[in-house]
Amino acid sequence: MFKIKMDKKTSLVAVAVIGIIITGALIFGKNSGQFSFLNLGFSNDKIAKQSLDYINTKLLQGQPPATLNGVSEESGLVKMKIKIGSTEYDTYATKDGKLLFPEAFKMGGSSDVNTQQPAQNNQPTAEEIAKSADSLKKSDSPLVEAYIVSRCPYGLQMQRVMADAVKNIPSMAQYMKVRYMGAVSNGVITAMHGDAEAKENLRQICIREEQASKYWNYVSCQMQNGDTAGCEKSTGIDSAKLSACASDSGRGLAYAQKDFDLSGKYNVQGSPTLISGGAQVSEFSFGGRSSDAVKNIVCGSFNSAPGFCSTKLNTTEAAVSFSAEYAGSGGSGNSGANGTNCAPAQ
Repeated sequence: MFKIKMDKKTSLVAVAVIGIIITGALIFGKNSGQFSFLNLGFSNDKIAKQSLDYINTKLLQGQPPATLNGVSEESGLVKMKIKIGSTEYDTYATKDGKLLFPEAFKMGGSSDVNTQQPAQNNQPTAEEIAKSADSLKKSDSPLVEAYIVSRCPYGLQMQRVMADAVKNIPSMAQYMKVRYMGAVSNGVITAMHGDAEAKENLRQICIREEQASKYWNYVSCQMQNGDTAGCEKSTGIDSAKLSACASDSGRGLAYAQKDFDLSGKYNVQGSPTLISGGAQVSEFSFGGRSSDAVKNIVCGSFNSAPGFCSTKLNTTEAAVSFSAEYAGSGGSGNSGANGTNCAPAQ
């Protein structure tokens, strides 16, 4: 190794030149819509740090931040282990620092894996499910709450799971509730993926609170392709009543604020997050994101399990994002504003 001695004046010039180069790269990145600056020979660690900064500032947008738990290289990509809450996810970026992949799919035969899902991909045994159920707080009339945002691919997945459970066991509706994440700022509801998501969150909250008998039919329709107006009509929603609720701060915003306050109370960090008996619950300890797994959580929360608990529901992982089918590939996962993804919690 050799060293070059520079006097103070030379050092300042060098710093200025480097500054001009980096500034130009940043401007290029901003104008081209890329998530980071051009790669100027940066290491995997630097690309990982830039990716993490982007995830926290652009994707999570005010939610509790992600942390970086490891960096490696795989298939020509920078592989990062990102931890959100108590769950770890694999995320990828290109070596030139231009593209970020919050999810990836391994291709080949029956080994296809959606790496955005948590690591618990193996189905738990009946004994393991029973053991997980033992740790749940018991009640004569439990309530399992799912915290989501309406344009999160994995929030839609959880709604699909719960809607399928209600479709097959209607009485389960009274033991499950979907709540929403967000905030109220200057009398306006805000959400992770922008205004369209915020408005849909409020719409679903108002239907849940004031037209409860139509809630599951509406979300079951809306999760197919996001046709809000068509689903209002086909499911018999009273649109005038819905509009009045959404525009009345004493109704819609008040309902929403209660959801947001509870989200803070339970330290909800991502969509979806399940709460039972005042504590976070991992659906992957009960079978994954399937209607049977949600049934297992509900039934495990009873002091004495009701008869419907013997009914076997779908054990297949539900489709992610908008999808007309219960299972399948669903959408691209980019259902949020500007193509951003949410980060599923445990």
